Amino acid sequence: MSYYKTHLNVLEQSALRFASSPAFKIPHLDADSHEILQWEDISYSQFLSDVEHFAKYWLQRLTSSGVASRSVVGIWLGGMSYVDVLHIFGIMRAGYIPQMFSLRLPNATVIFELLSKSNGQALLYDLSFDDIVINSPIPSFTALDVRGIDMSNVLLPPLPNKMNGEDTVMILHTSGSTSGRPKLVPLSYAWWDFGLQKSAQCTKPYNPGRLDVTVWMGSMCHMGQEFMLSGALQHGTCTVQATSQGFSSSELMDMVTRCGLNRMNQFPSFLTAHLKASRQNPKLLAMLQGLDEIFYSGMPLSQEDEEWVHRHGISLINCFGSTECGSMLLTVPGWKSPAAPLKAIEGTAYGFFPTSSSDEEHQNANAKLLELVILSDSRDCPDASLRSSDGHYHTGDLFIEVSPGHYVSRGRDDDWIKSENSLRCDTRAIEENARMMCNDLISECIVVGNFRPSPVLFVESKTDVDPEKLKKDIIRRTRHFHSRRYLHERITSTNFIVVVPKDTLPRTASKGNIRRRAVEEAFKIQLDHIYGVKC
Repeated sequence: MSYYKTHLNVLEQSALRFASSPAFKIPHLDADSHEILQWEDISYSQFLSDVEHFAKYWLQRLTSSGVASRSVVGIWLGGMSYVDVLHIFGIMRAGYIPQMFSLRLPNATVIFELLSKSNGQALLYDLSFDDIVINSPIPSFTALDVRGIDMSNVLLPPLPNKMNGEDTVMILHTSGSTSGRPKLVPLSYAWWDFGLQKSAQCTKPYNPGRLDVTVWMGSMCHMGQEFMLSGALQHGTCTVQATSQGFSSSELMDMVTRCGLNRMNQFPSFLTAHLKASRQNPKLLAMLQGLDEIFYSGMPLSQEDEEWVHRHGISLINCFGSTECGSMLLTVPGWKSPAAPLKAIEGTAYGFFPTSSSDEEHQNANAKLLELVILSDSRDCPDASLRSSDGHYHTGDLFIEVSPGHYVSRGRDDDWIKSENSLRCDTRAIEENARMMCNDLISECIVVGNFRPSPVLFVESKTDVDPEKLKKDIIRRTRHFHSRRYLHERITSTNFIVVVPKDTLPRTASKGNIRRRAVEEAFKIQLDHIYGVKC
């Protein structure tokens, strides 16, 4: 038994160090116009008090329902609000293991299957799911704002001083589905203790004499925001709760002006909208130039955006990470040209091993492709259930080494693509289901949509049939399969199926396999039209 730090320990310490400093800024909206009237400060001391209040509430509710301490409790929330954070931290502070689900997985059957795999004993869920959480096999509770309920008669046990490093502190899920549902990603106390050290590296202030102000990156039910908030708390940083994940440029400017925002965390699909707007808005451009840092992760920026950022002196940091590992690689500081390479985060133990892939899409005449492998002795190597037979964690992510220890991403060596908010989608599973259910209708198919909002299925028709009828038949036959998947993985509309004649899709010369990246490029205009992008 040893001492391992969690974000609860961090919060207790920071509530002493930064008691009156704002931990959050919360927007208050006009009921009619939905404009932001003011930003409310939540101090670190208030945040700790609110977490303990929610912990008392859930300790009382769960104990009275027979849910024992250290039980797994599912949390099915949007993860984008201060109250959501209070539920997540409160459940953990009450002595339970939170298993987090985001609203992007709106299938109650899959939620209960995943809870069954972890022996989950209870579920907290967003009010919007009230109608579908019926006949629950475990005690289930609506997650409400309980700050107004008197909990003064409930006593919380102290935080444990020592714990088994291999015990689970919380459970996340892969951002894409495998075999009809996401995989469990258990995080141990030892893993998370090192994760806090990594998050502190990623969020270290540029100016030691000033507390930073940053912005919500995504759902607290996913690794990205969980990781960034844990880093922010260690440095006394204030996190601004935007009105949405894809907040407007005018809201960004308001956060700079009224909240003192000096750092921004955002996924590239949302960041690119601000960069585009800054081309016509000198005031926005000046504000972006004035930020200490723009931190992005999940996918690369376009070459156009990279060049714009570099040309106009905008400070940009790229982080390469995943649900299973947290952050792994960061931009090499001081790089003098666009698209700076990445280097491993301090304290990690990674291998970059040559890949045996012969896929023509990945061949590069000038550089050897290397797969990033998290070695078993690296303190951020994922749970044993996620590792390969050699004991290491093979990410499937490919890189080239441009100088010693410096790497540039070259995509993946598998059949996964990433959606616009960096969540993953297993294309092969969609393709195999389409072939199995529609083998009399289609001769071949492929799924594309890398960095897009949702996947698109291209099919080569087996017979001379009306394309619209074929699309409807495919949707009807594959409906059950897609109903179990994350929202960003689903194809539930004929608008996201493209029918082409047999042997139309580009293929590799050697094996005749359809080339996913070539399809994306060949049909870019059609894809832009599908996603509503102006050409």
